[in-house]
Amino acid sequence: MDSKTRKIRMGMVGGGQGAFIGEVHRMAAALDGQIELVCGAFSRNPDNCVETGRALCLDPNRCYTSYQQMFAMEAELPAEQRMDFVAVVTPNNSHYGIAKLALEHGFHVLSDKPATFNLQEALDLEKLIDKHQRLYALTHTYTGYPMVKQAKAMIANGELGKVRKVVVEYPQGWLAAEPDRDNKQAAWRLDPAQSGISCCMGDIGVHAANLAEYICGDHIDEICADLNSIVAGRELDDDGVVLLKFSEGAKGVLMASQISVGEENALNIRIYGEHAGLKWSQQEPNSLWQVFNDKPAQLYRTGVGQLYPQAQAATRTPAGHPEGYLEAFANIYRNFAAQLHACNQQQPCDNHSFDVPGIEEAIRGMAFIENAVAASSSEQKWHPLSLTPAVSKS
Repeated sequence: MDSKTRKIRMGMVGGGQGAFIGEVHRMAAALDGQIELVCGAFSRNPDNCVETGRALCLDPNRCYTSYQQMFAMEAELPAEQRMDFVAVVTPNNSHYGIAKLALEHGFHVLSDKPATFNLQEALDLEKLIDKHQRLYALTHTYTGYPMVKQAKAMIANGELGKVRKVVVEYPQGWLAAEPDRDNKQAAWRLDPAQSGISCCMGDIGVHAANLAEYICGDHIDEICADLNSIVAGRELDDDGVVLLKFSEGAKGVLMASQISVGEENALNIRIYGEHAGLKWSQQEPNSLWQVFNDKPAQLYRTGVGQLYPQAQAATRTPAGHPEGYLEAFANIYRNFAAQLHACNQQQPCDNHSFDVPGIEEAIRGMAFIENAVAASSSEQKWHPLSLTPAVSKS
């Protein structure tokens, strides 16, 4: 079959029964009919792995008991059968090892964020990607929303003038009290051995930082951080504020919290330029407000009017039909599928051209997490956001 038209074949590590994000990945990957799940090592529990594969109607022979077994056996299959890439949807501490082995076996990688357990692993991963000439994608999902892409294009086109101020916040309330012991999602995020050196900043603060950089088309250069563990007994942060300085001169503030009672996933961003401002909220994602001092605010809606091509390309349904998290997630997968098709045809397939978050975003995300933790424990006010590891490799 022509590699331009055949479906991209996906394997998955993690995402067994009882796991939230694995099911989200599977729905997003399937939404456009471009990708099919063909194999998986869904759990370290063999029974869970088998049951997950059965529930997904997969060939039992391609439901593996470990990712090591999966990569070895898939690599032995004929080219027209084996998986093209693996989706990594496990806790943070296993991301690097899985991605490394996948690359060494010749497979492309799409990983949940944060990319690795620490910054050094992300830097090592960059070398492996270059060595093996494979593609790597990172699911910074919120960049997939049409109105986020509209905001990015408006700023790039100078509609705000020079950006002066960025305010981005991501409050949640689900960790405001100590969770039940059987809450797997909370347990690994609060465990330094699985999550790394940060819970809140590593889980959601990095999303906020990425969103600010993506929309503004700029990099955070310096930070001043105050991270806290509000609930008694926690080793990792569950709340924090980071002041930001961007390379082009904008100042900003980032708030991330998992103890904000009553909040769901209230990711919001406000960007103010010389002439206008923009406001977008993840919980009302089809709306983008442009605000002014000297005239009425203007509301942009997904699917309405002459939006920028980037926003139109990310829009799936006619105006008034709400599009949300799954569609934004699916936009990442759809773009990655197009990137893989281009790679298979030996055409240019860099992440930037296909609007796919990649290893650059992975490194910057890990740098943000490590630098925020280091800055919070320091008496010094401002710290350069260094891409050199601030914490020794575990």
